[in-house]
Amino acid sequence: MTQAPWRDPSRSLDERVESLLAELSTEEKVAQLGSFWERPADPDAEGDVAPMQSAFDEGRRTLAEAASNGLGHLTRPYGSAPVDPVQGAQLLRAAQEFVADNNRLGIPAIAHDECLTGFTMLGATCYPAAIAWGASFEPALVHEMARRIGADMHALGVHQGLSPVLDVVRDYRWGRVEETMGEDPYVVGTLGTAYVQGLQESGVIATLKHFAGYSASRAGRNHAPVSIGRRELEDVILVPFEMAVRLGRAGSVMNSYSDVDGEPPAASYRMLTEILRDRWGFDGTVVSDYWAVTFLDTMHRVAASHADAGEQALAAGLDVELPETSCFTDLADAVLAGRVDPEVLDTAVRRVLRQKVQLGLVDDGWSPAPDAQASAAIEVDSDDNRAHARRMAERSIVLVRNESGLLPLGSSARRIGLIGPSAVQPRTYLGCYTFPNHVLSRYAEHGAGIALQTVLDALREELPEAEVEHAGGVDFTDPDTSGIAEALDLVTRSDLVVLTVGDLAGLFGRGTSGEGCDVVDLALPGAQPQLVSAVLDAAAERGVPVVLVLITGRPYAVGEYVDRCSAIVQAFMPGEEGGAAIAGVLSGRVNPSGKLPVGLPALRGGQPGTYLGPLLATANDGVSNLDPRPAFAFGHGLSYTTFDVVDLTLSSDTIAADGELEVGVTVRNTGDRPGAEVVQLYLSDPVAQVVRPVRLLAGFAKVDLEPDTEARVTFHLHADRLSFTGRDGRRVVEPGDVDVAVGTSSDDLPLVESFRVEGPLRVVPEGRQLDTPVAVSEAKSMMRVRN
Repeated sequence: MTQAPWRDPSRSLDERVESLLAELSTEEKVAQLGSFWERPADPDAEGDVAPMQSAFDEGRRTLAEAASNGLGHLTRPYGSAPVDPVQGAQLLRAAQEFVADNNRLGIPAIAHDECLTGFTMLGATCYPAAIAWGASFEPALVHEMARRIGADMHALGVHQGLSPVLDVVRDYRWGRVEETMGEDPYVVGTLGTAYVQGLQESGVIATLKHFAGYSASRAGRNHAPVSIGRRELEDVILVPFEMAVRLGRAGSVMNSYSDVDGEPPAASYRMLTEILRDRWGFDGTVVSDYWAVTFLDTMHRVAASHADAGEQALAAGLDVELPETSCFTDLADAVLAGRVDPEVLDTAVRRVLRQKVQLGLVDDGWSPAPDAQASAAIEVDSDDNRAHARRMAERSIVLVRNESGLLPLGSSARRIGLIGPSAVQPRTYLGCYTFPNHVLSRYAEHGAGIALQTVLDALREELPEAEVEHAGGVDFTDPDTSGIAEALDLVTRSDLVVLTVGDLAGLFGRGTSGEGCDVVDLALPGAQPQLVSAVLDAAAERGVPVVLVLITGRPYAVGEYVDRCSAIVQAFMPGEEGGAAIAGVLSGRVNPSGKLPVGLPALRGGQPGTYLGPLLATANDGVSNLDPRPAFAFGHGLSYTTFDVVDLTLSSDTIAADGELEVGVTVRNTGDRPGAEVVQLYLSDPVAQVVRPVRLLAGFAKVDLEPDTEARVTFHLHADRLSFTGRDGRRVVEPGDVDVAVGTSSDDLPLVESFRVEGPLRVVPEGRQLDTPVAVSEAKSMMRVRN
């Protein structure tokens, strides 16, 4: 029997796709744009697996109905209920066989799942939250993490992961700050691109989200309108997405829920076609955020019906409706009635088929999922995975303050009072999209599904000669303060207090951080502010030093505590190995090297903006009674060794508007132990045709050095990195002076030089240089300078 052309791997990709497309009826084409979610109907579970889920139950179809003409996607086969690899693989295999057997051409579905901080399934490794990746400033770590996540997903038959999140933080009150990599678009773009490359190297399609503007919602409220101008959109919000598309070759993009100046991205031709495809050359699939197409009708009210919403989304450039087909079901009728251009339908279907062919789904011999024996052998929380999770945690923890060198504790610590709810609740290490917090919080009998060590146990293990006693004081959200008395009693019996407070992530009000867990101000959650103040007062009376350990998903206001704490440690949801990593930093086994990817605010309610703002938004100039400056700035982070950054040089003091130059600097470890410093390059535009940020991060490099060694860091800066959206809406590089500052945080920049851009104003075409390549020389010994 002659092999169908689309099943012949010797033919070109385009030939296989076009031959398969030509075989499909209109109804079969539409089916390739739909999806099905086998949502668990478990009476023992508390609440829905996803927010607003029950609102979409009416008219929901069975798998047989959804796949009668084929199916585009199977939604979250592992991430919806507690199933182990063997159970999950069996269910996925059965679903895929059903889909293939019940459509005329035997085309299976693409299986997708969540994977932001690890494969979201029972027992899989929970890596640090994305905000911790930002604190690491280390793309190689993120790349390796994503490669490991992708390998586990691929081994179990999952083809697409719904990550990374490339939203840039604009308001710390937003609940999903923990899912982002911080407030700087270049950091987000660089780390996000590394994630994309790592995941896709393992054969899993990465999905960029949420395109675009989601994080800039009014007052940091989830799904709230986004009211920003074109300049902020182009120069801040879109930058990471463009980097991940152009540099990372991401295979998929997911739309944002929030409307941008009244235009919902799910129905935005400007965003999904003109920007994403026509300008950037994106050739993958656009998938809807869950029920986002329905929201065009029910929430945004720009569509008259579900059918109208589906037609608008398809016309805009959205290819696949997730998590189930609600609005695309009538597209075949719309084609027949002339409301949908057949070529528009074909274009979307062609993109889906292209990915299915690339993934090998239509090849002879394709297997939908491993069998029971093979799946039982897959370790989704292997020792190697855990080791990498621990390294990421250790490299992301930020030593914010260390007055008089109290830390590390070392062997001198004797009686340690460990106070606070975070010391004995290891779920505080985990983001809201980890399986324990996202799904298992509804199944109490399953626990966390992975091994987690509390800070209490880790600190006792780290400091076996010390007497470590714990008092909770308060819970994360319970207003009861009766336990504070016990905590204050422990202060009186301690030589030192470690005060652990922070977040417990959840969904839509079921946590203090996470999707739908927005806040009105930046005070610590629940009664924790009362606990912190009471402990600091009691410790001050007795002369007991306090180490404040923040285990959080967003930055909280610390201004009122700074001068009363001997040390402050910030751990941004450090993942399943967080307990050991935090204890290691406190003991000194780990030399901290993390940097703040967001500022730590001074005020609870002042709502400071990010560092990436103009002079009037970032300076204390007397025009307002509120000081917007943070207690600790973006990029800040200390070490147990000392570093000098010296000898700034520019390869030229002039540059053409399309030229480039090298910025060189030497970093030295002048202390007595190995450590890592993040060298940061910032640019400033003293005079511009539009208001510009005071400074903008243009490059960074994390450099590991032994004591008494130095390395030369060279940034290759292209003029495109100076570009911005000008008054007429075009991206330009304009002539004039540019200040270069290099240091170790956005407010610690001891080295400053300048160069001049010469020649006429240059309009920058599409395809500009988006990154700043950096080279770090091999470290060499140096003569130590002693006073």
